[in-house]
Amino acid sequence: MSKGILYILIATLAFSVMNAMAKELSEMHPMQVVFCRAFGSFVFIFPYILYKKISIVGHEPKWLFLRGFLGLISLATFFIALQRIPLGSAISIRYLGPIFGAALAMYFLKERVNWKQWMSFAVAFTGVLILKGFDVRIDLLSFSLLLISAFLVGAVFVLIRYLTAKENVYTIINYFMVIAIVTSLFFISYWRTPLAEEWTSVIGIGILGLVGQVFMTKSFELEEASVLAPFKYLELIYALIIGYAFFGETYSYLPFVGILLIFIGMLANVRFKDKI
Repeated sequence: MSKGILYILIATLAFSVMNAMAKELSEMHPMQVVFCRAFGSFVFIFPYILYKKISIVGHEPKWLFLRGFLGLISLATFFIALQRIPLGSAISIRYLGPIFGAALAMYFLKERVNWKQWMSFAVAFTGVLILKGFDVRIDLLSFSLLLISAFLVGAVFVLIRYLTAKENVYTIINYFMVIAIVTSLFFISYWRTPLAEEWTSVIGIGILGLVGQVFMTKSFELEEASVLAPFKYLELIYALIIGYAFFGETYSYLPFVGILLIFIGMLANVRFKDKI
């Protein structure tokens, strides 16, 4: 096993446990959870930026701000929905992000999307409709929030693709963290002191988010994206296992078929990308 694949496996596991911790904090205001996520990473990333003398402002502050702001809204809407519905369902629906990202990249970056990719998107979207239609735990508000989150994930993908040619990756991440921290503080009147059993998640969510980001970045430095992309979807498998083990989440036949179709569709997109 290459280091790149090992790192992506560590990253996906870290993100999965982080999402589980966010769900564990369901009794907290979502923006307090966002603050925990952002601040826990910021306290490590910002000193590193200063030590390495990496630009804080960057060369494209307007686009960096937009990436950070859209990332914040995507994370906040995801956390709100995550507090309301099963972990596996929330992550499954958010996996529509690459579909929106492909469509936006085709329009803004003039990237090509072939017919096989569109077919894989159709399979994944069919899975989402089945999941929403047959899992009564997914209410309309949560479903709508996850669609918004997924669309903004796609937009963030496009912005990151544009920015990485001009900006240091830590500058991009830092913008997101700072914007998330500052915005979440506007909701501080709704916060509360964490309970004793919540402190592990409060601290862990930021650390694991950072671990996921660092190992994800390192994996793409060591291995081709086409090799690593399928392993990113192990996050869904992790989520189903964690959801069952820690939250008692189970699925009947048809909702599980929906999740399976989303998984297959997104893997097929990776397989068919850039192929005739």
